[in-house]
Amino acid sequence: MENLPIRPKIDGDKSTNLHTTPSQSAQPSHELNDKAQKLGTSSRSEPVSSASLPDFIVRRNELFEELKKHYDSREKSHSEIQVVLDLGPSRPPVQHVGESWRSTPGSFLRYVSKEVSADVVVAKVDGVLWDLDRPLESSCRISYVPFTSPEGRNVFWHSSAHVLGEAAECHYNCLLSHGPPVEQGFFYDMRIADNQVVKETDWVPLESKASKFFKEKQPFERLHVSIQDLKKMFGYSKYKMYYIENLLPPEGSTVYKCGSLVDLCTGPHIQNTGKIKAFQIMKNSSCYFRGDKDDDSLQRIYGVAFPDKKALAEHKQFLAEAAKRDHRKIGTEQELWFFDELSPGSCFLLPHGTIIFNALQKMIRSEYQKRGYQEVQTPNMYDTALWQKSGHWKHYQDDMFILEVEKRKFALKPMNCPGHCVMFGHRERTYRELPLRMADFGVLHRNEASGALSGLTRVRRFQQDDAHIFCTTDQILQEIEGLFDFLKYVYDIFDFKFKLKLSTRPEKYMGEIETWNMAEAKLKEALNNFTERSGDPWEINEGDGAFYGPKIDITTSDAMKREHQCATIQLDFQLPQNFELEYMTGEAAIKAEPNMGIDSKAPDSSNSAKLKIPGPGRARPVMIHRAIVGSFERFMAVITEHFAGKWPFWLSPRQVLVIPVMPAVNDYVEEVQRLLRAQKLHADIDISGNTMPKKILRGQHHQYNFIFIVGAQEKESKSVNIRNRDDQKTQSKGELVPLAEAIWKLKALRKERRLVNAL
Repeated sequence: MENLPIRPKIDGDKSTNLHTTPSQSAQPSHELNDKAQKLGTSSRSEPVSSASLPDFIVRRNELFEELKKHYDSREKSHSEIQVVLDLGPSRPPVQHVGESWRSTPGSFLRYVSKEVSADVVVAKVDGVLWDLDRPLESSCRISYVPFTSPEGRNVFWHSSAHVLGEAAECHYNCLLSHGPPVEQGFFYDMRIADNQVVKETDWVPLESKASKFFKEKQPFERLHVSIQDLKKMFGYSKYKMYYIENLLPPEGSTVYKCGSLVDLCTGPHIQNTGKIKAFQIMKNSSCYFRGDKDDDSLQRIYGVAFPDKKALAEHKQFLAEAAKRDHRKIGTEQELWFFDELSPGSCFLLPHGTIIFNALQKMIRSEYQKRGYQEVQTPNMYDTALWQKSGHWKHYQDDMFILEVEKRKFALKPMNCPGHCVMFGHRERTYRELPLRMADFGVLHRNEASGALSGLTRVRRFQQDDAHIFCTTDQILQEIEGLFDFLKYVYDIFDFKFKLKLSTRPEKYMGEIETWNMAEAKLKEALNNFTERSGDPWEINEGDGAFYGPKIDITTSDAMKREHQCATIQLDFQLPQNFELEYMTGEAAIKAEPNMGIDSKAPDSSNSAKLKIPGPGRARPVMIHRAIVGSFERFMAVITEHFAGKWPFWLSPRQVLVIPVMPAVNDYVEEVQRLLRAQKLHADIDISGNTMPKKILRGQHHQYNFIFIVGAQEKESKSVNIRNRDDQKTQSKGELVPLAEAIWKLKALRKERRLVNAL
């Protein structure tokens, strides 16, 4: 099972029953429960082998084989199907003939070159990820997904997690929870009896078992199982029973078998374990089942795997470089920020960190003035009636900080959009005011799980460059194009390239289909225009839009080629409806804008249908949610690691360090600092008793952009000797630069926000 809410353990543990209580829904035999109660009692020095598994695993696997045999024996109708192979943009599609319920995506790999097929880990059938050995059911279009793609890597790592789960079951006789792929590999959660914990000395035996399974080339076998049979299969485990009873649809779900492991899983997977050539356990930790600190304490093992050993070596180099760039490490070393348990998830920005924050905000604010945004401020705390009206209360209240004041229930705002709707609706609006662009840097609070908190990337208190645009349907195109221009301007400053992906109408949606079609057409037109100008292609993600409107997902890559999603653009037809926002169209009543009313396919449409429809000569605005850098805290983490703490001059909290050659020129050092600070440049001095080489070393350690060395000659000529952090040739005495000229060049470097640290 993937993406289940498990959070790392931070509090104490409490002992809980490891197994389900026999019930009508799950009736494991007494013998099965007795066996399960003895989990993990074998000696660590003599791990249980796959040949001597406990009865509860043996019975689970026997039931799988029984159900699989029954499924395979069922007659299936075989008929000729047309299969189109899509081998990428450089090659035209190729059509082949196949047979339903017999041909598989893997069987068509013989038509693909060995160089390409060697990297394939999974297929896509009509756009849906599909096991290479899973039979095709009808005519379709097939494409192949390599390991080098994000989707392929996730499938490969998910399959590797199953092998880790198999090794853990054999080694510990444990109860598995779930094992998903994550950003840098995968993990598996498990409960070992008697509160035993995973130790680093366990890693080698687990890796040895996994290596054995790879050599066996164990196939991944897929089987759909009913809820009733799933309860029989996994009745020994309270964790699997929780997933079965709470997360699965009534018709049941699929399980996958590889070797001795049978696990709940929607797949897909690689063909067999032989595809995995390099495997390593990276770390282990504790966590809580369901992310609840009052629930069971589980053990989590992290691993990573690759189709060749060279890729593993490169990955380890990547991790070493990432550790050097970690924003938490750099933030401590450069005294930028810190966290304290007195306010978990809330950053303390120190003076130097605040300089970076203010520089980012100033950059965005200066663009607001050019691009027609109006900056507003809204309350931090609202009566819960606001969140009920907006619809957030039903789906989001668990992630909000709630408090009672004078017998009224309030919540700290986790987003600005409802407050901006109140601001739009507080008086009459006309079409002449549109587009109305509201920008808000207000403080937001979200009640993130304590175990999910991670430096600046996942916090409870944060600020965004948040804005909402209220416009007519005819203005959508120009506003989206304006946002693309805004994105490009800001991301170019950081040398970030970004990708755009359009997510279209989902199965359940709000509003009229004509409105959706019109909005998506305008977004596509804006995306095509952007591609025409920039040469950067965009992708489409069919059916993945929000129920209230289509959206554009924006991802960017840093210096380490890691992808981040900071910016967002979303069209919203729902909030203007919930708040009954209107504007006067200025046209005859019969010529009103298209109604963005409630469609029967919309979630909660029964409640929303009671809202009034705009009268003659009036219309609902469209609302566009947008952020360019997103959370300032998260963006600071991204750029800290992108620049490895070597800040561009305009962002740098330590721009200039002035060092004297001798104490006799300390007065000139102080004069230089005053002149620099008068121009709002961040200048420090070092007139301590340390030697000059030690002062220079300290300045280099703190990543000052420039170090000014001054002596008697510099004092007399009102000049400075400049050392550039990024230019080795300047690290010895060079030409004297007049101080006035140096200041002018520094101001130009800051104003132009250049990345290259050069005057």
